[in-house]
Amino acid sequence: MKRRNKKQVPSFRKLIRTSKVKLENKLKNKQFKQQSALKKYRKEQRKLRQAVKDAVSKKPVPLEDPKEKRPGKGIEREEEEEEEALPLDMMDEDDLQLMKDLGQKASFLTRDLSSSEPAHIKKRKHEGIMEKYEKTPRTLPSAPEKELIHLLPIKDKSGIIPQTREKPVTDNSNEEEDEEDEAGHEEEIVQDPIPELTIEEHLRERTRKLQEKKMHIAALAAAILSDPESNIKKLKELRSMLMEQDPDVAVTVRKLVVISLMELFKDITPSYKIRPLTEVEKSTKIRKETQKLREFEEGLVSQYKFYLENLEQMVKDWKQRKLKKSNVVSLKAYKGLAEVAVRSLCELLVALPHFNFHNNIIVLIVPLMNDMAKSISDMCCEAVKKLFKQDKLGQASLGVIKVISGFVKGRNYDVRPEMLKTFLCLRIKEVEVKKDTEDINKPKKFMTFKEKRKTLSRMQRKWKKAEEKLERELREAEASESTERRLKLHTETLNIVFVTYFRILKKAQRSPLLPAVLEGLAKFAHLINVEFFDDLLVVLHTLIESGDLSYRESLHCVQTAFHILSGQGDVLNIDPMKFYTHLYKTLFKLHAGAPNSGVEIVLQCLDVMLTKRRKQVSQQRALAFIKRLSTLALHVLPNASIGILATNRVLMHTFPKTDLLLDNESQGSGVFLPELDEPTYCNAQNTALWELHALRRHYHPIVKIFAAHLLAGAPSEGSQALKPDLSRRTAAELFETYCMAAMTFNPPVESFDSKRKGKDLQGDSFLNEDLNELIKRHCGEVATQFLPDFTKCWETSR
Repeated sequence: MKRRNKKQVPSFRKLIRTSKVKLENKLKNKQFKQQSALKKYRKEQRKLRQAVKDAVSKKPVPLEDPKEKRPGKGIEREEEEEEEALPLDMMDEDDLQLMKDLGQKASFLTRDLSSSEPAHIKKRKHEGIMEKYEKTPRTLPSAPEKELIHLLPIKDKSGIIPQTREKPVTDNSNEEEDEEDEAGHEEEIVQDPIPELTIEEHLRERTRKLQEKKMHIAALAAAILSDPESNIKKLKELRSMLMEQDPDVAVTVRKLVVISLMELFKDITPSYKIRPLTEVEKSTKIRKETQKLREFEEGLVSQYKFYLENLEQMVKDWKQRKLKKSNVVSLKAYKGLAEVAVRSLCELLVALPHFNFHNNIIVLIVPLMNDMAKSISDMCCEAVKKLFKQDKLGQASLGVIKVISGFVKGRNYDVRPEMLKTFLCLRIKEVEVKKDTEDINKPKKFMTFKEKRKTLSRMQRKWKKAEEKLERELREAEASESTERRLKLHTETLNIVFVTYFRILKKAQRSPLLPAVLEGLAKFAHLINVEFFDDLLVVLHTLIESGDLSYRESLHCVQTAFHILSGQGDVLNIDPMKFYTHLYKTLFKLHAGAPNSGVEIVLQCLDVMLTKRRKQVSQQRALAFIKRLSTLALHVLPNASIGILATNRVLMHTFPKTDLLLDNESQGSGVFLPELDEPTYCNAQNTALWELHALRRHYHPIVKIFAAHLLAGAPSEGSQALKPDLSRRTAAELFETYCMAAMTFNPPVESFDSKRKGKDLQGDSFLNEDLNELIKRHCGEVATQFLPDFTKCWETSR
């Protein structure tokens, strides 16, 4: 019995599959060879045509004697030439004509003079050249190989027989003729002179082109807005106009396209983030409507991405200040294009915080907040502030804060203060506290089936089930995020803000960023963790004592310290006497000649220091502050006086025993020491508020009202009580309301009513009757006695 061969014979399908692959590879190789041969043939033909042109244009050059000319034999040669030239006169006309024809042959004129052979070569050498030429094999022009089309093979007993069919090869001569015609046509076009236009014609032509481009942009935008899903491909056509090459309208058209695309994306972008499809989702069969929606989303995301890349490139071109090869846009126009691009990026940052590539926009905008160009920097800072104000959840704000913090650290705190001032617009009022994390927003638990069966009847279970179903649907329909998620985002955001602030306090105390840091700490101090209170208060007091801070910055330090102590710091046993002393000592730095910007901070500090901490403030301290504030009201502008008097009114209500300052009698021993900087030991109980009598005669009507109100003891009812519009406002609000920044009276001066007595009062009516008569008589006498005589002057001048 023979052994069976273990090697399996390949199946027919496998043979067909492998042969198909081999045939495809062979076909590809053959096509590549034919293409390369065709290229080579075209190149040789081009060289040949060039050589023919050169030979036709070449001028005949006389042959020179290869040997050097010797001066001694010059005369002999001339004689020999004369002797040789003589027999030509005796030659026949036919022989002379034959010699001339031989001299004009092309082989003589166009022979190769660069060869190393001598001019008079021997006859044997000519014979050798002819023999070599005869021995070389002749190559006949072969027909171009025909391309084969591979068909399905046939299987026979002998094996597989491949089947092919010839494919006719297209003639390339027509293509070459077309190329030559095109080249000749281009040469003709280039040679045509361009007509020169006048300035008016040029402007008219530019206006016409610009109008055509505007109409085209408007038509594309209208088509996209009418049906975005069907016309999403027109976004690409509109975006291609960003590469406008006409130098007359290139800059204007690009700006118009940038703005148009920005508005289009704001309108047609959905209110959700588009994610890429998975492989499983791509392979599943879907309906036509779903497929159309997917194509729209993919096209929108890709065009939006390319649009953002174009905007980024515009900004980079302006930063690098390098001309491109096209040279369509000048260097001066780069700034205008960059401003439009930055404005569009800012609009998209604010309008589409939920959409794709929002983090990429943040990365582009944050470095521009520190740009040297003030217009671009202010534009970016305003956009970030607007985003912070409208961001309720905090997701977008967290992304911006992270990038700003990293940028400030990377630049070694050498940035513009406006970057950190944007932190003041954050909408953070509460954060997550560790002890309360378990109690925040507990999800409502529904009853299980067993609990319902034990406690509820059949009808009650039915109603309960419908109620729970309705609650679930309402939760799903509600688009707002949970309180827990919002608190987590706010907590993380505030941690990054405080890390940035503390780094600057530690490493860059003399940086121009310090005022913005102190202002931010004053706003968010009530949200700082208790663990940092002691260290932060020590740092703030050190900064105040150093003397390197301005008055406004020291006020921010005081405000921050009392915000800390009024929040969670209430439980700490800390006496901030040094901060009270500093504010009391520096109050007189405010006056009418100084800017009023520090008054508002002082009013806020007084509210936190005295009103909100009333239980920790002694009566002596309150009396000293009321007395000094009344004196300060005489030195400042009217709106600041109103705010200070409103603060005194609140203090007199908060500390009722301070009304003793309205009496002339002294309380206790000692004399009031106004020059002493310690409010507790200046004996303020032994003085009186005489400043209110001077303020009652103030030219501002509201200051008069407040002064009279305080002199009456600040009553809540009666004739001396304030009107509701004054009593219900805080001191800071009154300061802002009666601001005189517009250099006008606020409130305006009342106009005189001329209809009060039925007649218009003349200026003479304010004078005495006898005085009026005297004036009229005196004027009449002057008119009769001293009439000028111009004729005398005319005669003397002659």
